Amino acid sequence: MSWLGDDDGLDDEYDEFDESRIRTRPNPKANRPRTKRRPAHDDAELGRVLGVDRGRYSVLIGENTDDERMVTAARARELRRTPIVTGDRARVVGDTSGEDGTLARIVGLAPRTSLLRRSADDTDQVERVIVANADQMLVVVAAADPEPRERLVDRYLIAALDAGIRPLLVVTKTDLADPTAFLSHFDGLDDLRVFTSARGKMPVAEIGEALVGHSTVFVGHSGVGKSTLVNALVPTAHRATGHVNEVTGRGRHTSSSTVSLRYEGPSGSGWVIDTPGVRSFGLGHVDPANILAAFTELAVIAENCPRGCTHLPDAEDCALNEAAAAGELGASERARLDSLQRLLETFSSPGR
Repeated sequence: MSWLGDDDGLDDEYDEFDESRIRTRPNPKANRPRTKRRPAHDDAELGRVLGVDRGRYSVLIGENTDDERMVTAARARELRRTPIVTGDRARVVGDTSGEDGTLARIVGLAPRTSLLRRSADDTDQVERVIVANADQMLVVVAAADPEPRERLVDRYLIAALDAGIRPLLVVTKTDLADPTAFLSHFDGLDDLRVFTSARGKMPVAEIGEALVGHSTVFVGHSGVGKSTLVNALVPTAHRATGHVNEVTGRGRHTSSSTVSLRYEGPSGSGWVIDTPGVRSFGLGHVDPANILAAFTELAVIAENCPRGCTHLPDAEDCALNEAAAAGELGASERARLDSLQRLLETFSSPGR
């Protein structure tokens, strides 16, 4: 057998082992191979997400300029696992003219200054994002019909403070019941601003003044009059209102989605973020260490507790329990301590 003969110096018998002769099948679709590199989108415009409806986002671009316009946008594929919520500052590309029938694309989000979340219950650490970039929370509660729930308000306050959001409180329907006993539960919160509202005496001007220059998320139990208050502050909102069931004492859900509405007042503007009414507010996502911070008057006393104190009813040398036993706590403080310890017991359960 000869090793010579062909130009390549190899016998035909061994040509099948020559890698230089390998043949590749052409790409029938002529597609370029995929790449993980994404365009920088340097031409993206920044807008405020005002609402979400079935995978389409209403984004306000050019806010407070002569070129302000509302754009409908879809989520880019690379953001499919990123929650985009009302209040987000979104980077938008594509057709941003805002004309009917056009669709832009959200390709990124600006860093969030705050994030309000809740979970299904206190043992569920899977969080649901409610709103982004709010700096105030207005808790709406009724003096009656439905009855006010102090512990639900406590949960709102914890969620707000955990997110770095300033809380406000509005008590509606004060013509039906005196809210004094309910409000005494929060006497120790010096920085909590409270408004009261009755039929025909809604403090629209005072509440509106507190909204100027802020993004305020409205939260509350179903049937407390939250949508009525929103409509009074923003006449163009047209949020649906309902009534309370006389048998169950529960309100009917009327707001089905979270939406941002512009408030225009005599001294300036702000944003009202209306959310659907809820009957529970889980705190499974909250760091238990932050719960005590929402009970500011009790947190001062707890500074005298030993390190690692659980503040539970059976905790030894707990300054809170000692103050309660010595009669040093007022009625509202004792009620707040009970609410705090109930929450801490839930967070200390083995299921968490």
